[in-house]
Amino acid sequence: MTVNEMKKKSIEYRKKILTYIYGANAGHTGGSLSCIDILNVLYNHVLNVSPGNFSSPDRDRYIQSKGHTVEALYVVLADKGFFPEEDLNTMCKYKSHYIGHPTKKVKGVEQNTGALGHGLPLAVGNAIAAKMDDKKFRVFTLLGDGELPEGTNWEAALTAAQYKLDNLCAIIDHNKLQISGTTAEVCDTSPIDAKFENFGWAVRHVDGHNFDEMIKTFGALPFEKDKPSLIIAHTVKGKGVSYMENQLKWHHGVPDAKQMEIAMQEFEEAMAAV
Repeated sequence: MTVNEMKKKSIEYRKKILTYIYGANAGHTGGSLSCIDILNVLYNHVLNVSPGNFSSPDRDRYIQSKGHTVEALYVVLADKGFFPEEDLNTMCKYKSHYIGHPTKKVKGVEQNTGALGHGLPLAVGNAIAAKMDDKKFRVFTLLGDGELPEGTNWEAALTAAQYKLDNLCAIIDHNKLQISGTTAEVCDTSPIDAKFENFGWAVRHVDGHNFDEMIKTFGALPFEKDKPSLIIAHTVKGKGVSYMENQLKWHHGVPDAKQMEIAMQEFEEAMAAV
């Protein structure tokens, strides 16, 4: 898939994210829009995982620690053929498996997540298992910057360095906003890079909406032999919808009919510009 094709794919993903959130009358809109370009690159360029090999012990593992932005993950998994896309019309409906956090009842989901701070520990466990079994698969996890204060992240970070997990890559969706304010106001974890480096990680920064940068950065994994890798992806909350970008109130929220019309028009304009 070319970079231009990936750009168009992300616009389609954003349209679908809003469409299903609108239909469900629920969802974490801003964070799903900020991380979708990262998931696009992972599933369409990086990960060795598909419906055909999902039961293989040699597949790559992806764990979405920031589970509240599950709408982005559902849309990508449907696009990759893990389940029929029309299933998403049941999202957040009675008895539907497509609930507001990842669950293994949905095909393509590796781990149940949603309780913040648990994705990285799960990923570390998977990476240790790969080393113990002499397997070559890689483990990726996506964290929100608002979940970094959770202590389990730092215990896992220490463990990953201790066991030289260079088969592990953590990505931080660094949009700098969380449910109750900016990450700097709520619980400032900066400088994130220096902290992880001091914990024994190899760290790189990337524009989380720049496909060329992300492809190059993921292609350089592992950044250092015997060290886990961290990618700090600088993103914009609500990316792609003008009235949502960098707006705290869109951490979660459902657009009304007029707002949907505006968003869809902006997506059409963005598509025409690619």
